[in-house]
Amino acid sequence: MSLTLDEARARADVVSDVSYEIDLDLTGGGPTYGCRTTIRFRAAAAETFLELTDASDLRLVVDGRPVESPSYDGRRILLTGLAGDTEVVVEARVPYVTDGDGMHTTTDPADGERYVSAYLSLDIAQRVFPCFDQVDLKGPITLAVTADPRWTVIANGRVASRDGGRWSFATTPRICPSLFVVCAGPWHSVTWEHAGLPFGWHARKSLAAELDRDAEELKRTTTDCFDHYAELFDEPYPFDSYDQLFGPGHNWGAMETPGCVTYRDEMLPRGRVTDDQRSRRATVIAHEMAHMWFGNLVTMRWWEDTWLNESFADYMGYRVAEAGAGFAGTLVAHEASRKPGAYVADERRSTHPVAPFPEDVPDVDSAFTNFDAISYAKGNSCLRQLVTWLGDEDFLAGVNTHLTAHRFGNATLDDLVGALDAASPRDVREWAELWLRRSGFDTIAVECGEDGVPVLVRDGVRPHRFRVTAFHEDGREAGSRLVDLEDRPVRLPEWAGLAVVPNSHGETFARLRLDPGTTAFVREHLSSLDDDLVRTVLWAHAFDEVRTGALPLASYVELVSRHLGAEPHPTLVASILDRTLGPVRARTASAAQVPGLVDAVAAACAAGLACRPDEQRAIALTRGLAATSRDAGLLGSWLAAGRSDTGVDLDPALRWHVVTRLCALGALDADGVEAERVRDGSLAGDLGAARALAARPTAEAKATAWARMLEPEVSNRVFEACAAGLWDPERVDLCTSYVDAYLEQAPAVAARRGQGFSLVVGRAFPALEVSPAQRDRLAALLASGSVPTVLARLWNDHLDDLD
Repeated sequence: MSLTLDEARARADVVSDVSYEIDLDLTGGGPTYGCRTTIRFRAAAAETFLELTDASDLRLVVDGRPVESPSYDGRRILLTGLAGDTEVVVEARVPYVTDGDGMHTTTDPADGERYVSAYLSLDIAQRVFPCFDQVDLKGPITLAVTADPRWTVIANGRVASRDGGRWSFATTPRICPSLFVVCAGPWHSVTWEHAGLPFGWHARKSLAAELDRDAEELKRTTTDCFDHYAELFDEPYPFDSYDQLFGPGHNWGAMETPGCVTYRDEMLPRGRVTDDQRSRRATVIAHEMAHMWFGNLVTMRWWEDTWLNESFADYMGYRVAEAGAGFAGTLVAHEASRKPGAYVADERRSTHPVAPFPEDVPDVDSAFTNFDAISYAKGNSCLRQLVTWLGDEDFLAGVNTHLTAHRFGNATLDDLVGALDAASPRDVREWAELWLRRSGFDTIAVECGEDGVPVLVRDGVRPHRFRVTAFHEDGREAGSRLVDLEDRPVRLPEWAGLAVVPNSHGETFARLRLDPGTTAFVREHLSSLDDDLVRTVLWAHAFDEVRTGALPLASYVELVSRHLGAEPHPTLVASILDRTLGPVRARTASAAQVPGLVDAVAAACAAGLACRPDEQRAIALTRGLAATSRDAGLLGSWLAAGRSDTGVDLDPALRWHVVTRLCALGALDADGVEAERVRDGSLAGDLGAARALAARPTAEAKATAWARMLEPEVSNRVFEACAAGLWDPERVDLCTSYVDAYLEQAPAVAARRGQGFSLVVGRAFPALEVSPAQRDRLAALLASGSVPTVLARLWNDHLDDLD
């Protein structure tokens, strides 16, 4: 069981003034590593506990006295006889992991090199070293590491000294245990200095060419964001270095560990890097840098204030990637790819306020489930609305007061709201109650009377400030302005008879209901509207309506057929494809409707490519066609030529898309996949082969994929790849028995592997039509209370989607 709120509060009353000295031995190559940790703290009571998961050969010394037969249950070490200043020394062997939760180890098939990285979050620090694993017990960390002398070791602080394979690092400021990081291996590195600090980017040696290819852009993005934050915030960057590392096997998109931010190494793609990938990567870089202030300098007290970390970082990431690093149009990705998921999440039974009360998050496992679209995308949207409503100057004034008041400490919602309220004449406390303490969202409708005057009407309780844009019948913009909408409807007489789009640039978080005239206008002109954000908001509106049934699937397919191929923004093209071939295909379309939907997407992509689009749109449309075409001859010719018939080169990622589709069509056998895997020769190639093999439309291929997913030490990435290939909405007949097997065996897999792997297992829920009996079996399992917390949350969400 994870740490509870009551336990955390009780321990915080006992323990204070914590510091850690950690000594890790990463040599030997066995299943465990050596860990010696000295913890000093002040104890206000005689008894407390440390956390350390699944350790062996444990030895415990308290205030210089060895403890015979320590009380250790595999999770907690009981400490007794404490009084005042205390020193505890724990020595143990700690297991490596392959699931991304702990000291993760990976062997790169490209060259046989081994990498070890501590990927932490929430209460995962205890899987790496003994600690008081809660966010409000912060303390300085001093680290020493013994590793292969050929390796580079990177951690939270600067290197203080090195002697062969022995590394010592500078002591950090006060941080919570979950922000600890160490990454060791034969990394390829690009380093430089800026603002008096050392900076670096690092990746596996086999990705050296890719890191060198992108190095100048990565350096420029980092320093531009860093300088922009220096302009926004009064508090200087609070740590002594800024390394960033692309690590294999990461469960998260990235982790904001100070001094060494870690990213999924899929963010350093082999082959071509599209403008969409570059922009999204810059947004993540800016997001993680924002955490240096929101989360690292000032940390939440308990997990009900996850939003103080994630909502702020998400908002600042999009803002600073554009304003600081110069990546134009970052909000297109947010509005098209992330915000729609927040609306879905906010209508499920698992919805929660952006800022719940502490008692609503009773333990860390429950907190883990709240790292969701509410805490990220909705919270981001709420902050964007706050800035629009409050004004940027007052917003930043309040934020800076908050950061300075709580530097290297802990804070709550009330602390931030108090600072914002003091900085503004507006009632921020009331705003926070309506926007942050309540779940759900309002609806903004456009109504037109007999006089043709559009009227904006709110169904809900929140104040909104947003832009409204009107259009002439021929698609030209007629005007745009900000409006405030509260209880009283807002009439727009100057736009009588015109198409009107409220929240046209996404400033607020609310469902839209358009009048019939505007709906018809959108159906006719969507792809030809000049403003990228307006088109994005309207596509998001279409996603919402087809999901809720307000827009028939046939009408949505018609919209895709008419406008996907002509859509000018490549990020929006990619998002339309992802949503249509993702949730729309898996949950909205019946099994009988899936083939028609897939064929419509393929036709739209082919039509768009026939118009000779620019390179970035051509790449997006080619990926869409590769995922949907039934023409095995066409796809096979692409593979043979190394490029599409319209001239798009098949880089490794696109090549694996083609291979997977050929497998799904039954046009490529296992020997063909093996030849592609050998040709690729990389970790990404191994995963591509696992997905492609699982996609083959044979009973044997499905059985093999499922068996591989159930291997006791299967890695998180292999599990994901096999699941992605296993479920085929066009071949439900081959998959239905594995839906039953998944429901039967997934809880045990999740219970054995922990939080992060539970997330992987839950996200692998069958992406196809399930039978009523399978839906009822899912509901019965959830009602039994036997499903682990993290998996249960995800399964409840899937149950809502099925219903």
